[in-house]
Amino acid sequence: MEIRTERLLLRRPRLDDLDAMFEIMSDPVAMRYWSTLPHASREVTRPWLERKIARTADGGEDFVIEHEGRVIGDVGAGRLPDFGFMLRRDCWGKGFATEASRAFIDHAFRNTAATELRADVDPRNMASLRVLDRLGFVETGRAERTFLLGDEWCDSVYLVLQRPA
Repeated sequence: MEIRTERLLLRRPRLDDLDAMFEIMSDPVAMRYWSTLPHASREVTRPWLERKIARTADGGEDFVIEHEGRVIGDVGAGRLPDFGFMLRRDCWGKGFATEASRAFIDHAFRNTAATELRADVDPRNMASLRVLDRLGFVETGRAERTFLLGDEWCDSVYLVLQRPA
């Protein structure tokens, strides 16, 4: 399955995405607000990618984002209704997260039984919160110390986007 936008191709993840995803997931700046520490090696990224591929085969809705033939991130919901996205740092600020997310959201609400999508974001991640706001997500709550990342406790902002009527 593929989804095309004006600038992007969203496609199912494959094992040959390992190097591109490791490049993103080993970047401490790109992973600053992710739910895991930066990946120290491809041997950390490989099982993550294999789980993503397996989830997709079992009905998950994960997509790799390509721009001009290069993998720049991922978007989707491996376990609906939980939604998320990640991009290479050199692709930030170009509207790619919003463009890919809009395409995914349209796909999810047209082709799955999901009645809503949910996001859990570190409140310090203002860029992602702005993207989710543009997409129509609404804050439903906050919690402190929701997960331990290395030796740092992180908080959560919970958001939801309802299926359009």
